[in-house]
Amino acid sequence: HNTAYGVQSLLSNTTGSYNTAVGSGALYVNTTGTKNVAIGTQALNQNTGNSNTASGFYSLNANTTGTENTASGRDTLCANTTGCNNVAIGMQALCANTTANCNVAVGTSALRKNTTGDKNTAIGSYASFCNTTGDKNIAVGYLSLYTNSTGYRNTVSGYKVSYQNTTGHHN
Repeated sequence: HNTAYGVQSLLSNTTGSYNTAVGSGALYVNTTGTKNVAIGTQALNQNTGNSNTASGFYSLNANTTGTENTASGRDTLCANTTGCNNVAIGMQALCANTTANCNVAVGTSALRKNTTGDKNTAIGSYASFCNTTGDKNIAVGYLSLYTNSTGYRNTVSGYKVSYQNTTGHHN
């Protein structure tokens, strides 16, 4: 019940089922993971988790046991290892995310540097770009909450709104 197309796609699969891998090295390490879709070179390359969808070169590349992630675009969620329930759409969205959960990033480099910050929403190119560990932030608009790194529970909307905020919270 697996479909593989491309050099070394689904190469290590043993008991994993209902997987689709299209592209060189897609789902390469997957052994037991199920219900994954990987489209693009190196997409979900290190994956053993379940129910992930990756579309784009290097998307969800480092994912190991993370589940129910969706990544669309080049280098989206590429450093994610165990983070779950994340959505990244746009080149390098949530690219540095490793273990964080429940984030939504839509736009080029939205939440680009986020590593462990949970439950953030960034919509717009470069929105919350510098966020690393801040939790529960909402940034809507180009460059909104751009320099925020550890601030939490901020909600902003508009072009460059709270651009200089780095650690502020409850704004």
